Amino acid sequence: MTNDEVRSDHVADALTIGRRIRQLRTAKSMTLDELAASVERAPSQLSMIETGKREPKLTLLQAIAHALGTTIDQLLEAQPLDQRATREIALERAMKGPTFQALGIAPFRIGKAVPDEALHAMLVLQAEIERLTDERSATPEEARRANVELRHLMRRQDNYFAELEDHARAILDAVDHPGGPLTQRTASDIAAHLGFSLHYVADLPQSTRSVADLKNGRLYLSSTVPAKGDSRTAVLQALASRILGHSEPRSYAEFLRQRVETNYLTGALLIPEAHAVPFLQDAKARRAISIEDLRDAYSVSYETAAHRFTNLATRHLDIPVHFLKVHESGTITKAYENDDVNFPADRLGSIEGQLCCRRWTSRTVFDVPDKFNPYYQYTDTGNGTFWCTARVEASSEGAHSVSVGVRFDDTKWFIGRETAHRGISRHSAEVCCRRAPEGLEATWRDQAWPNVRTPRTLLATLPTGAFPGVDTTDLYEFLDAHSPAS
Repeated sequence: MTNDEVRSDHVADALTIGRRIRQLRTAKSMTLDELAASVERAPSQLSMIETGKREPKLTLLQAIAHALGTTIDQLLEAQPLDQRATREIALERAMKGPTFQALGIAPFRIGKAVPDEALHAMLVLQAEIERLTDERSATPEEARRANVELRHLMRRQDNYFAELEDHARAILDAVDHPGGPLTQRTASDIAAHLGFSLHYVADLPQSTRSVADLKNGRLYLSSTVPAKGDSRTAVLQALASRILGHSEPRSYAEFLRQRVETNYLTGALLIPEAHAVPFLQDAKARRAISIEDLRDAYSVSYETAAHRFTNLATRHLDIPVHFLKVHESGTITKAYENDDVNFPADRLGSIEGQLCCRRWTSRTVFDVPDKFNPYYQYTDTGNGTFWCTARVEASSEGAHSVSVGVRFDDTKWFIGRETAHRGISRHSAEVCCRRAPEGLEATWRDQAWPNVRTPRTLLATLPTGAFPGVDTTDLYEFLDAHSPAS
């Protein structure tokens, strides 16, 4: 413990002890002068002790305890403080903290004339200032740094997290899952194992995918999900945070980490490691690895299959990989690599938010008319040749491409290696794709003025509130309306 921490603890102890002395004294209708006379000290000295400005010695505390008809142990620990004393202590501590200091507010004496309501108001305002400060601390630069650090962690571990695989294995064992694809019935069994019943409703809050009522053990999902034929992902994502013991994120980095863990665990439950690894090893032996086959075998989305492949490929198949999710605007929204592919990045090393090269598979796939079959492409870069397989999927925020790729030497294990599609990407040089051809530039540079559509993520890197991105009033009103006690 540092010297500052020791001093802080002493201040806290002195404040609490002082308020307990004053509380006991006033309860006995004893004046400060009377108590001072009983312990043979000056009233000013006792006042300093009661206000926490001076820490009494043990002999003086014994004398004060005797004068108040109590013991030193009760004085130090047992006597509870009333609401007024508790608020005074909290405000005095706050006045010594960084929030008051940053605002230039000097500590002041809290006299008896200060109303309880004023103390309460000052504490509420101080707490709100700290909350807003914490929420706004996730600047775009901090958010990008957090993204970079998380991606580096994933890269160091080859995007394989043994503890999350263990969680998935334990849950599947608990519901006697026989192996293979996870059925919707098994997803319901997992919910029941965790103490939740499933309820499909038409009025789920717009800002949520699901709502867990922890008080009544009810998990609410949108009634439109079953109509799409698969509610497993929504159920498992809702339960993943409960399985992992997540709490309200205290930073943008924690928010990102929780989101990655939730998605990882959901994928590990939908595509169990014990069953998927032999499936993939067999495909590698036949030189027939296919993300589409993994998707179809486990009845999951292409993106889920692609994510899960990155979890298992390096650890179990000895194949380094890269993954990209790119919005139709060209913006990279998700990225992972451990095969030394050179993605565009800002000066902090952040890939998310950058424009994907127009010549990369993730961009060219948008122009391919055949949306039924997978698209394959080799791309020559300054860092070697890479092969990718990609698909376009629709979402509420527009079309996205999802692609998985490997180094040229590892292409031999995959279906689609015979493709004739090739590209050349030098995204590190502006002339590759970020700068228009010279002729077009000369014609239009001074004759065009576009109105930029600002991405929402640039305006709020970490949504505010107890549950980031969720309208809590809408959430609580929903739970109140659906509670069995209502």
